[in-house]
Amino acid sequence: MVDAFLAAVRDGDLDGLLAVLAPDLVARTDRGPGASSVLRGAAAVAASASGFADRVQHTRPVLVNGVAGFVAAPGGRPVSLMAFTVVGGRIVAIDALTDQERLARLDLTFLDG
Repeated sequence: MVDAFLAAVRDGDLDGLLAVLAPDLVARTDRGPGASSVLRGAAAVAASASGFADRVQHTRPVLVNGVAGFVAAPGGRPVSLMAFTVVGGRIVAIDALTDQERLARLDLTFLDG
């Protein structure tokens, strides 16, 4: 599901993206102290995904608390981390971290990709 998500974002494939997202998806982003946001619904998340398209080519798969995810690391420096919860073949939750201070402290387990 993570690979399908990335491919749809990379290709600008809105229908493909909506196909992997649950209608009641919740996406949370932690940007640092006092700077969190929540998006609800597949359409809202799909609409915001275009802002991530430029980072897709710099992603590597990782395990995040035991679930599939990826880290975007242009130039080898992590700038965002996303973890995906999948139920019934669809992504029901996305948790993103873009707080640079917290990202620098993480021990990321990279998967062969």
